[in-house]
Amino acid sequence: MSENKTGFFGRLVKGLTKTRNSIANGFDAIFSGFSSIDDDFYEELEEILIMADLGINTTAKLLDDLRKKVKENKIKDPAECRQLLINSMKEMMLLKETAYDFEHKKSVVLLIGVNGVGKTTSVGKLAGQLKDQGKKVMVAAADTFRAAAIEQLTEWANRANVDIIAQKEGSDPAAVVYDAVTAAKARNVDVLICDTAGRLHNKKNLMEELKKINRVIDREFPEAARETLVVLDGTTGQNALAQAKEFNEAAELTGIILTKLDGTAKGGIAIAIQSELGIPVKYIGIGETIDDLHKFNAEDFINAVFQKNE
Repeated sequence: MSENKTGFFGRLVKGLTKTRNSIANGFDAIFSGFSSIDDDFYEELEEILIMADLGINTTAKLLDDLRKKVKENKIKDPAECRQLLINSMKEMMLLKETAYDFEHKKSVVLLIGVNGVGKTTSVGKLAGQLKDQGKKVMVAAADTFRAAAIEQLTEWANRANVDIIAQKEGSDPAAVVYDAVTAAKARNVDVLICDTAGRLHNKKNLMEELKKINRVIDREFPEAARETLVVLDGTTGQNALAQAKEFNEAAELTGIILTKLDGTAKGGIAIAIQSELGIPVKYIGIGETIDDLHKFNAEDFINAVFQKNE
């Protein structure tokens, strides 16, 4: 297990290279380049953090916290601020102990997100991960709107070796979920994962569709633990934050899956989303294979971003 974790941390460090280059190099230059903590120091720090896709609000929170700690601890050396700021980011992203409770209960997990973010792929990867933990898992192809979504999910279900419930393209998504809930109860499934359509350009329809799906689950499987995860593409930066806000209006989000973090300079968005919306990042994706979705660890993530290049 620890070997697997070490291997993943190595891949995380590698995957976050562009993010690290966009944040850490400028970040370290500030701490070594300033001899005193003054307005210019804070201004340069603010610019670096905003450029790294932490956004204005999150940057303001972090700098307010830093100013407070500098004053309280009577810190004079800018270099001492580096670790203080890193610790604040870790605290901002810490998950509650109950974050993954749904894994240990009979549960229904909805994945939502716009087309192209890796939503259907994430359903398959999550199914595979839970299956490897010894859970009985089923997936439901409730994204009946996007051409090829059902075929794609079927392929992932085969890879993960889990059951799939699907109807034909264009079917009512709530009807698919009804069939899936009925089958999950009959087959004593531990976790039912539903792939749903994401059409933000027609938010009213999306909201109605999600409400209908939720009503079906509430009525047919009231005892199930519920998890609603939005899948966001890490490469889109602040646009991912805007999507999370919109989806949070349409559904009560319990967590975020952040994909495509390998090869983007915008990994700082993970910090911004959690800080601004109070919705935890629960999983991150840094590759294409079935085992490339991992539970989020704030300590590992921030260390990977700020690891100094030796």
